[in-house]
Amino acid sequence: MRFVVYGAGAVGGVVGARLFQAGHDVTLIARGAHYEAIRDSGLRLDTPDESVTLPIPVASRPAEVTFTAGDVVLLAMKTQDTADALIELSAAAPPEIVLACAQNGVENERLALRLFPQVYGVCVLLPATFLEPGVVETYMAPVTGRLDVGRYPRGDDETARSLAAAFVDATFEAEARADVMRYKYGKLLTNLGNAVEAVIGPGEPGREVARLAHEEGAACLRAAGVDAPDGVTVIARARPVRGRDRLGGSSYQSLQRGTGTIEADYLNGEIVLLGREHGVPTPVNERLRQVANRMAREGQSPGQLTAEEFLASLDGHAGR
Repeated sequence: MRFVVYGAGAVGGVVGARLFQAGHDVTLIARGAHYEAIRDSGLRLDTPDESVTLPIPVASRPAEVTFTAGDVVLLAMKTQDTADALIELSAAAPPEIVLACAQNGVENERLALRLFPQVYGVCVLLPATFLEPGVVETYMAPVTGRLDVGRYPRGDDETARSLAAAFVDATFEAEARADVMRYKYGKLLTNLGNAVEAVIGPGEPGREVARLAHEEGAACLRAAGVDAPDGVTVIARARPVRGRDRLGGSSYQSLQRGTGTIEADYLNGEIVLLGREHGVPTPVNERLRQVANRMAREGQSPGQLTAEEFLASLDGHAGR
């Protein structure tokens, strides 16, 4: 099978690079300066153990790729970009392709299933960074992360097992899981802290806010009847790359790169949606969603508020 990695940023770039290193047929789809850097010089993968530049084929859009029915497309863009990306993909690829959503949140699979019948969820546990065109970093080695996979909305089939085997071959822990979305909901609880990193900063300063966001999220999942595991983890531990620890996750990096958008609507906003549907108050997640979006629109850098300032800002905003 060929892997077409659509969205070759932090997660997509690292997964594509590891698959390529393992001898799999890989094509990347990237945009702008990142596409140009990979096209001209290859994709540089920095890990705790090595820095290697890989000559992976790259395209700037799906229309430049000649798809076949046997291709596996790994979606790896942020959820706010998924709908437009799927429209482009559906115009270029046959419906028989396998579509695997290696993305945070739980909305991407629903969006994909509207256009493609073979959709798989991938629960991604991968500390990676993309801040410089042509360069991605992963902070775990020799095990790079964990990529459990299953058919959406449920099911364990030969394709899921083949994908899991390819991920294991490419230095990831991976299992085929019939209930993969249960694990993605568990990962969602962890990802509620992404906006905390963006708004307050990573680590101890935002710990109490992250705890409150997590409590709201767990209450909403219980009200919705979602039995999600708490504490979805990977065996290996993060290590420094080029002498640096990873500063923050994907939302933190969106503000660092000044992308103008952030995925809070589909992480914290998913909890807000469930809270409204099931009558569970979610003031912390709603305020995180609001502030993170404002910071992204205004091009602000991460860590603009202290935890005390954020908690004080809840007054008067919780119901909006």
